[in-house]
Amino acid sequence: MQAVMSLPMTLPAPISAGSIDAYIQAVNRIPMLSAEDEQTLATRLREKNDLEAAGQLVLSHLRLVVSVARGYLGYGLPHADLIQEGNIGLMKAVKRFDPQRGVRLVSFAIHWIKAEIHEHILRNWRLVKVATTKAQRKLFFNLRSMKQGLAPLTAAEIRQVATTLKVKPEEVVEMETRLSGRDIGFEADDNEEDAAYAPVHYLAADPDAEPSRVLEAREEGTADAAGLQNALATLDPRSRRIVEARWLKEKDGATLHELAAEFKVSAERIRQLEGKAMEKMKKVLQAQGTPRLPSNAQAARI
Repeated sequence: MQAVMSLPMTLPAPISAGSIDAYIQAVNRIPMLSAEDEQTLATRLREKNDLEAAGQLVLSHLRLVVSVARGYLGYGLPHADLIQEGNIGLMKAVKRFDPQRGVRLVSFAIHWIKAEIHEHILRNWRLVKVATTKAQRKLFFNLRSMKQGLAPLTAAEIRQVATTLKVKPEEVVEMETRLSGRDIGFEADDNEEDAAYAPVHYLAADPDAEPSRVLEAREEGTADAAGLQNALATLDPRSRRIVEARWLKEKDGATLHELAAEFKVSAERIRQLEGKAMEKMKKVLQAQGTPRLPSNAQAARI
């Protein structure tokens, strides 16, 4: 029987981005096995558990892993990591390869290599898993290539994708929504426009710091301010002056006696005018959908 070509038994390892080019050059220099050599090595591994034969089968197919991994660079993961995961798939394929089936190892291994890379991408592409079921995985790895441009899928395109991949239209819509989202950092730079809404601010003890509540409070404050201006406009000048001096100052609001001296009436009269003004304003605010008067701090910002 013809002697099997001897291959180097040291497995190059892509341990960093800086060495990935050297690794690729190294595996490309490893010669491919002939069909006869591959059959002989696979038989030795299967019948005698020959680990040296397994090593030669793996080494001769490392270039295949590099080629497959290159096709998944669009997911933003390091090429070296994809290659390492693909190498694991290759080793699994070599262990399970049956030379009596009449197929070459390359045809058998490519499925194992892709499967291992797929699992790695799904584990690491997002902190929150985007694909867990079989249909979701199928959509995850095919939807991008099937979309025409960046625009959302039309109803007709959704039906076409669903028919082609044999999934439900609602599953296509769900996966498109997941893929169009983005992860956000726990903390944001201070100069970012949305820095105040970073998770670090609302994943704390204060529930009022949660983004939806912050926005809700801001909208309520704006509505309150507009409503208060409308309510003030319904008052006569003296009543408006009393309300503003008493309630719309950031601090040190005027006392009843100070306003009594200003208008040359009694403090009791100022209290009566203030009460009537507040009742009138409350009715105006309730009529326009703002059922309460803003606090001093809110009103002072008008």
